[in-house]
Amino acid sequence: MKFSEYMGEWLYGKNGYYTTYKNIGKAGDFYTAVSTSKFFGGTIAKHIISLVDEGFLASDGVICEIGAHHGYFLADVCEFLYTLRPKLLSTLNFVIIERFDALQEQQRNYFQESFGDVVKLTHYKSLSELHCQSAFFIANEIFDAFPCELYFKGNSARVDGHTISFDVKDDWVNEKAAKYHKDRGEIAVGYEEFAKEMASSAKQFEFMSFDYGEMQARPDFSLRIYAKHEVYPFFEDNLDREALFGTSDITYDVTFGHVKDAYEEAGVKFIECVPQMVSLIDMGILELMEMLQKNVDEKIYKQEMEKVKMLIMPNLMGERFKMMKFRKNS
Repeated sequence: MKFSEYMGEWLYGKNGYYTTYKNIGKAGDFYTAVSTSKFFGGTIAKHIISLVDEGFLASDGVICEIGAHHGYFLADVCEFLYTLRPKLLSTLNFVIIERFDALQEQQRNYFQESFGDVVKLTHYKSLSELHCQSAFFIANEIFDAFPCELYFKGNSARVDGHTISFDVKDDWVNEKAAKYHKDRGEIAVGYEEFAKEMASSAKQFEFMSFDYGEMQARPDFSLRIYAKHEVYPFFEDNLDREALFGTSDITYDVTFGHVKDAYEEAGVKFIECVPQMVSLIDMGILELMEMLQKNVDEKIYKQEMEKVKMLIMPNLMGERFKMMKFRKNS
């Protein structure tokens, strides 16, 4: 089979890694910005308020998270909206795009436990089911979870069992490799369709995504496996891929230039791609921390500030992760 099919089965097949709930954070296989600090979602809530105030997002618009896993991120957004602008909690419409029924149930239960009937949550299995006038889309670490093809000097990968052979000719992969100046590495599959679906789902929207990678393609393979906070390069000698298949996360660095091109081809305007540190500070995360300091004791403030430092320090998540922003105007 093609490598993208193999990776798709690994992550989303019948017994795939993302088909059931997985712990994220200390008890899981990896950390994310969401598992690190509630103030990640809080900063997004502050940004949503600014979009409403500037008139870009309607006060009855849709707030949509894509790939929500447990639902912590959107719940953090709701919690901070309640603190900062409670009226919006009753006027905005909250949506999660989630293809798996088991995860939808986890998310519904978590929102019910957290908010009761105060927040009304709607699920769709894909963006193609959503049609609205005004929206804000948010995703955290989604583009690195798209299946990819592996490319090496003119050939694409084929998988037999769990053995990789580079002996397939694929014109589409070759075209992308040439466009992004790669002679080896990962070529993501599905960005173009995803961008078109989003462009069709709302007449006016802003989309913000956080992920790791660079605008320019890496000159080598970045494909790797995460299991219990251990990182295994995919081509490591003696790696037991069969044992790790479906039980661990598999990912790669995002080529943000590819994401940008996919959205521009769909008629959506690229706004910026900046380090996570820059985006969170610009959106007011430090202002939120000042508010916290005035309302809690010093011990709690220091605990939360240490978590926020994980998000913004250049040697931690602040530089390695990037924020991409797009807008479509009606």
